Amino acid sequence: LIDPVILQSLAPEVVASTGLDVLSHAIESYTAIHYQKRPRPERPILRPAYQGANPLSDIWSLEALRLVDRHLIQAYKNSNDLNARGAMHLAAGMAGVGFGNAGVHLPHGMSYPVSSHVREFVPEGYTTDHPLVPHGMSVILNAPAVFRQTASASPERHRKAAEALGAEVAGTGDEEIGEVLAQRIIYFMQKLGVPNGLNAVGYTEADIPKLVEGTLPQHRLTKLSPKPVDETLLKLLFEDALTYW
Repeated sequence: LIDPVILQSLAPEVVASTGLDVLSHAIESYTAIHYQKRPRPERPILRPAYQGANPLSDIWSLEALRLVDRHLIQAYKNSNDLNARGAMHLAAGMAGVGFGNAGVHLPHGMSYPVSSHVREFVPEGYTTDHPLVPHGMSVILNAPAVFRQTASASPERHRKAAEALGAEVAGTGDEEIGEVLAQRIIYFMQKLGVPNGLNAVGYTEADIPKLVEGTLPQHRLTKLSPKPVDETLLKLLFEDALTYW
């Protein structure tokens, strides 16, 4: 059981950042390359840390998204709503089981240089003596751009993720589902007061080469992308992530 005082004491901005991290954990593990498509290693010791999407991780990831849809905004708005905050704690655990087995991919891989190269941004709700882009924020700032591009590689998985997150997917074609999922994530970003893209935390187009450079070595994550990753794709993703609305 979680101490209610701990649940109530979290600043809304911390709830937003950690909750959006849960959201992206779940979508990334559900849309990661399928485990049956991973190259088989020559020896067991060479198995990758993460296995890719699989039947076990799928169950946990989708249920985590349903909890996020029902409870994240309320947990952000009302610190006294222990049901909502407790449900988000449960969602975090569920998503953790999912991605701990399947892994995550590009939003997380791109988040590391976003966090490490920050110059001046200081988020509200955090006590810090230095510039900081909180982890969940650095992840979600990339997520809409990523899923717009990866949806074409596995439209049905992106569709199920969008539906679990509360998006209206009926009648949506495969070519549209990436945008539907991206817009649903943006909806949560706006409701939770998240900065409008990388521009809002201090990055410009001139920073994209170093952001790409910082992402390319993250092989344990980039190799799980449903779409092959190269410098050209990463440049496109960071350009799209500069501003969303």
